[in-house]
Amino acid sequence: MNLRGRNKISPEFSMSSMTDIVFLLLVFFLLTSPAITPDALDLILPKASGKTTSVQKASVSITSGGAYYVNKERVSEYTMEKQLKSILSGQKEPTIILRAEEGVPIEDAVFVMDLANKNNYKIVLAVRPN
Repeated sequence: MNLRGRNKISPEFSMSSMTDIVFLLLVFFLLTSPAITPDALDLILPKASGKTTSVQKASVSITSGGAYYVNKERVSEYTMEKQLKSILSGQKEPTIILRAEEGVPIEDAVFVMDLANKNNYKIVLAVRPN
């Protein structure tokens, strides 16, 4: 009795379940990716080989046009400190995530860092992974 033909598995049957799993994972990641950073603006960040913190207390974004945003709300540089104080009051370790778009003058980023230093806030620079 020849059993060779019995153990053969057709390639179309073995790959169909793998294709289903890959498709479901793709749909899952497409649906959950916008929920990861809900308070982030769509900025082109500079590249670096590092890691940013996943705990976000307050987000300060600077566009290449010189506009400042605190948690998606546009603010002037004169009202930014007051806005940050109201958001970070009562926090155990107040943290600011600084998102400076590529091409932003260093003076603008230093302005935000100076505010953080003056108020004893921890500041983390967000970058795009390499």
